[in-house]
Amino acid sequence: MLNMTLYQREMKGSLKMLLIFSAIISMYVTIIIRMYDPEMMATLDNFYEVMPELMASVGMSAGATSLIGFMISYLYGFILLVFPMVFCILRGNGLIAKYTDKGSMALLLAAPTKRRTIALTQMSVLLSGILLIIIFATGLEVAIAETSFPGELVLSELIKLNAALLCLHLFIGSICFLASCIFSDSKYSIAFGAGAPALMYILQMLANAGEKAAVIKHFTFFTLFDANGITAGKSSAIMGTLALLIGAVILYTTGIIVFCRKDLHI
Repeated sequence: MLNMTLYQREMKGSLKMLLIFSAIISMYVTIIIRMYDPEMMATLDNFYEVMPELMASVGMSAGATSLIGFMISYLYGFILLVFPMVFCILRGNGLIAKYTDKGSMALLLAAPTKRRTIALTQMSVLLSGILLIIIFATGLEVAIAETSFPGELVLSELIKLNAALLCLHLFIGSICFLASCIFSDSKYSIAFGAGAPALMYILQMLANAGEKAAVIKHFTFFTLFDANGITAGKSSAIMGTLALLIGAVILYTTGIIVFCRKDLHI
């Protein structure tokens, strides 16, 4: 059960952040999709040949033969991973730990409102924000692709790809939410909630950079998001997506349990 008054207030608090990240994503998605033409693709491939390790570290690769492949190479290795991740980090901390740190949690619990209701409501705010970002990105990609290159984008592949992307960010959000529930001090919540996903992404960059560091991919959850595998329908990629979704459910549930049982000193 949710506290709708709290939910509506927190969603209004998310609005400015959602608009900022939507604007950033709009800029990059629009520019990159419109770069899908033979001359520009050749130029980007030349960049890759000059700086293969640098380009590969952020998930970019050369030789894309389709629009969805081009988008995977230049959008799904950095842009659509990092910016939603930053939203999860910033919003996740502000939902529980920030209230506890400032002593405002006492006001919420004095309503009276059960801890479980507060935790579920704040979790729903984070989930709603993540879902809105992915839906917005999907709609924007379809609109830009269809206006610039009609018929080139396979919609079913994009939907599968962004469903997997949603599972990835739900998992990242669950890490941030759990950190916010565990720590009563915002600095520790941010340190863990931001530190863990950031470290995992750095490890993924190192794993992508060259064969010598490829073993590192086994130590980061970003490996479970296999964009090319998802569009190709590979069972390993599907299993990776399910693992992210199951992991997210476990961590969100753990966060709620921790918050309900912890001593808030209020």
